[in-house]
Amino acid sequence: MKFGISTFVTDEGIDPAELGEAAEQRGFDALFLAEHTHIPTSRRTPYPGGGDLPRRYHRTLDPFVSLTAAAVATRHLSLGTGIALMIQRDPIVTAKEVASLDRVSGGRAVFGVGAGWNREEMRNHGTDPGHRGALMDERIRAIRALWTREVAEFHGDHVDIEPSYCWPKPVQSPHPPIYVGGESERSVERVAEYGGGWLPRWGAENLPKKIEQVRERAGWRVPVTLYSAADDPAAIAEHARAGVDRVLFHLPTEPRDTTLRYLDQFAESARKSRQ
Repeated sequence: MKFGISTFVTDEGIDPAELGEAAEQRGFDALFLAEHTHIPTSRRTPYPGGGDLPRRYHRTLDPFVSLTAAAVATRHLSLGTGIALMIQRDPIVTAKEVASLDRVSGGRAVFGVGAGWNREEMRNHGTDPGHRGALMDERIRAIRALWTREVAEFHGDHVDIEPSYCWPKPVQSPHPPIYVGGESERSVERVAEYGGGWLPRWGAENLPKKIEQVRERAGWRVPVTLYSAADDPAAIAEHARAGVDRVLFHLPTEPRDTTLRYLDQFAESARKSRQ
């Protein structure tokens, strides 16, 4: 099993370049960064974790800027979004950002995607929450076209792109893997359609059964990366038996020294889990 880190990079925490370097030095294979553009003060959508919305949600850096900083400071670390909120993103700009990250990193980008939960946030981007699933699907399909065709176009109900040149193209062929966040039935269908990987959350119900379902639906052994995991050796061993390929430890957003202590702790847990 592989081990990585998932976290929110903010202006109050460790620098993303130093975070990437420290993670790679400790043997982690991946860094996945969360995204929120802003948090409207009018928010009424309940926080999925329960209670008050943590401060880190208000202060995230742009994930692609942070991942590029980490890319420059590392050589082998996979660099993922966990997750990019596709219902809030222009597909042409996003295609260029992911492909540029893949180029700068030498083919290490992982495109983790999801539809999001904060309805007020998505409405500020002009998205009707009731259409977010269909909008996300069209934007992903459009991005794949922009990545893989010299002259690309896309025509749907929500996305319309005339024949266009869009460069750079990604280093990875046919494109960076698309990891789908979420555990719903539609998420399972998206994993099969997008052909990349699955990014379920730590604590997802009936995970072993759902892993079987995802792989059966896709018709191949879909890579499974478990997002925001606790430092729980017994649970990690159970997930390994269930077929999880990578565990992303949840790294709290803290100042540099505290962050490095967490990374040391997680690295030791990963070492013991590999024995």
